[in-house]
Amino acid sequence: MAMTAPTVPPPERARRLEITRTGLRKALAVHALRLDKLTFDPDGTLIVEGEAESLAAKKRALRLAAILSNAPGIVDRLHVRPGGAATDAEIRDHLLDLYALDPRFAGVDAHSGDGSARGIGVSVQRGVVTLDGEVAGLVSQRLAGVIAWRAPGVRDVVNGLAVEPPEDDGPDQLEEAVREALDGHPLFDDTQVKAGVFGDAVRLTGLVHTQDARRAAEVETWRVLGVDEVINEIAVSA
Repeated sequence: MAMTAPTVPPPERARRLEITRTGLRKALAVHALRLDKLTFDPDGTLIVEGEAESLAAKKRALRLAAILSNAPGIVDRLHVRPGGAATDAEIRDHLLDLYALDPRFAGVDAHSGDGSARGIGVSVQRGVVTLDGEVAGLVSQRLAGVIAWRAPGVRDVVNGLAVEPPEDDGPDQLEEAVREALDGHPLFDDTQVKAGVFGDAVRLTGLVHTQDARRAAEVETWRVLGVDEVINEIAVSA
């Protein structure tokens, strides 16, 4: 017999929403998060809709909202303020080029999303990128998502890529994905940065030459699916 979530009385829902809204306002600056909608579905699922200034702000807001609301689930309609102007077609074409040029996806068919089960299907609607299809490994799945975030104009990435054959996930897989995300960055040598994984948090250490490089390493780490907190302890030499 299917179990249903217990009904939460309206006054209790209103109290939880106020606690959540207040907590988000205290934790994130006004410019970092714009809440357009914060409410519960009839089944108690929390709906979060709005715009965050960065992926870090988005993930932190969703994590805090889940804790404060005590909701059994979250509908994520929180998008990221785009870093540049681009049409959906321009974003799609840019991503297809990025996948085609990355040697780690050699032999993988990247194409416009059409429901195909093989390769990486890319579709874009109002700046939201959806990836579908199938890749060989969790690291490839996560790296595909990281690359999707690199295109100017992207507001969100929905990573629906299946992994075939299936793999067990864990800290080692997440750490490897972070290393792949940092590999080949133009601002730093990935050997300068070390990543330690603790649950869904990543601690970055090492030494780089500029503050821009330090920030870039953190941005790339946030882009990895499954990373919900980044502790940046990278030192800058100059």
